[in-house]
Amino acid sequence: MRCFTVLGPSQIGKSTLVERLGSLEGEPKKSVSPYGLCVTEFDFGGEAWCALDVPGNNEALAHTQDALLASDACVLCVSPVVDEAVLAAPYLRAIEASGTPCILFVNRMDEPRGRLRDVVAALQDYCTRPLVLRQIPIRDGDKIIGSCDLISERAWRYREGQTSSLFEIPESTIEREHEARTELLEHLSEFDDWLLEELIEDREPASDTIYAISTRVLNENRIIPVLLGAASHSNGIMRLMKALRHEAPRADALRKRLAAAAGIDEATLTAVSFHAYHRQSVGKTVVARALQNGVKQGAVLGGAGLGALHDPASGRAMASGITVAGQIFAAVKSDHLTVPALLTPHATVAPPAWTAPPTPILERILVPESERDENKLSETLAKLAETDRGLTVMQEEGTGAQLVSVQGPVHLRDICRTLSDVFHVQVSERPPSPVYRETISKSAEVHYRHRKQTGGAGQFADVKLSVHPNGRGEGFSFAETVKGGAVPRNFIPAVEAGAREAMDKGSLGFKAIDVGVILTDGQHHSVDSSEYAFRTAGKLGVRQALSQAAAVLLQPIFRVEIHVPSIYSGALVPVVSTLKGQVLGFDRDEAAKGWDIFRALIPGSAFEELARSLRSATQGIGYFAKSFDHFEELYGKEAQAIIHAHGTHVNEH
Repeated sequence: MRCFTVLGPSQIGKSTLVERLGSLEGEPKKSVSPYGLCVTEFDFGGEAWCALDVPGNNEALAHTQDALLASDACVLCVSPVVDEAVLAAPYLRAIEASGTPCILFVNRMDEPRGRLRDVVAALQDYCTRPLVLRQIPIRDGDKIIGSCDLISERAWRYREGQTSSLFEIPESTIEREHEARTELLEHLSEFDDWLLEELIEDREPASDTIYAISTRVLNENRIIPVLLGAASHSNGIMRLMKALRHEAPRADALRKRLAAAAGIDEATLTAVSFHAYHRQSVGKTVVARALQNGVKQGAVLGGAGLGALHDPASGRAMASGITVAGQIFAAVKSDHLTVPALLTPHATVAPPAWTAPPTPILERILVPESERDENKLSETLAKLAETDRGLTVMQEEGTGAQLVSVQGPVHLRDICRTLSDVFHVQVSERPPSPVYRETISKSAEVHYRHRKQTGGAGQFADVKLSVHPNGRGEGFSFAETVKGGAVPRNFIPAVEAGAREAMDKGSLGFKAIDVGVILTDGQHHSVDSSEYAFRTAGKLGVRQALSQAAAVLLQPIFRVEIHVPSIYSGALVPVVSTLKGQVLGFDRDEAAKGWDIFRALIPGSAFEELARSLRSATQGIGYFAKSFDHFEELYGKEAQAIIHAHGTHVNEH
């Protein structure tokens, strides 16, 4: 079986394209996973094929990357509108990182939107490999009536809902055809010395030879050929499918590529897992592609025996297992398989680094509607994180509530729906509480005596303490200058422990940081003094001192790297300014042509708005990664509002 992924922005006609490709020679079989991956199996040219149609939402980019991991080639479906070229940038980035041979298909060419060459030029801004026209449109006025193949130099007239018919190249198209063909041959000659010599000697190479060179160059991933059509009218579909059949590599090439990337023996690479989901009463289903024969129920794969195998498109059991390398299968009761992964009989090998999903940019607390579902929610989110690498699960500081980081609002909605439909856990969601700290701005001294008498032995501890501000980032420190054994040496660690406890909640109600405590003197009782008593005295004494040391509210400041196509970099300056952030500058992203890395310092409370503003400013393409940088003092009405809303009252005793 041969397999390719169809990817591209939303609303560009990918699903229609897959449907028409699958229906060229019969009725396709297809299924859609809960994550929106459509698996379509069909026959063409005497071979079995599988098309993976991934959602066009940028929040599903992780699933797109995983599908590429299992694909011989891919078809990038794009708009004929020049201004929409940037929407393809994330997909071109993923394709280039993966090394997957690609054919670019400009869809909806029935809608006159400008010149094809301008669209290709705009897309080239985001791609290091040359985008090379293999067809040009034939126009009758503003209407595109067909296309001309630049290798065979034959023209095809579009027919509604049918395959195109051969006709003479119109006079008005001949000059443009010669020009585009010359460009094609020049591009191909960069990768073939024989063709270069033929062109220098002004000899016309045979079409069959050019097709052979084009096939080799695509297999070597040197260029991206550009085809065109209108899937909704079945225009250009047959030509695209023939290009895939004759020019796209096969499963053995994928096995070589993956084994080389992972540094493992090609002979041991048996399969690649690329998708997984949970189903009610079935459990975890892992979708994988066999790269060798012999995968069947009970066979050892990834270090353990496989459960039952099913055809993911038809849902039927595959009793005989995999008889043809390249076939897609779904494994149930095979929870040991991780996704995505390269699978040998006895090991699960981590996928290449390029499959790492974009950093989640939206954080939410999930609250179960029923208290009895609290433990179940934790277990269920852990299961979902196994099948969705775009999801990160943590616990909120302070409350321990379930905190999820997701790719965006659509991703969040899908997770909540899965929790409800599959696991019967109803949840509500809210933004996480901002993380604030406090410190002190001056020194203070306190004399604290802890005395308690209860029938038997009492409690007695007397301490003199001094607190002072430490430098920002220095944290907590403790020292003692006690003389003459006023506080026995064995009780001093208890005083320090109590002082540390007092840092958990300062006078404003937040965790206190960057504070130094010095034990200067004290008293003890030979009978009533204990570690517990001195720990209590240390805690309450320091708490009292903190209340006298002019507490200051601190907000966290994060260093943020925002990844955006270069055309959006300028729009980020006002976004950062509005969020009271500081622009640090931007650089070209060396790993992705046409992208910038925009750096800034952003207050921790602004990330909700940053995610929303970034989606708006970049048409949903931009994403960011953050790392804590420092705490910064906050004063005035803003500080008072935060203390009132989020501070917790501290009892003095």
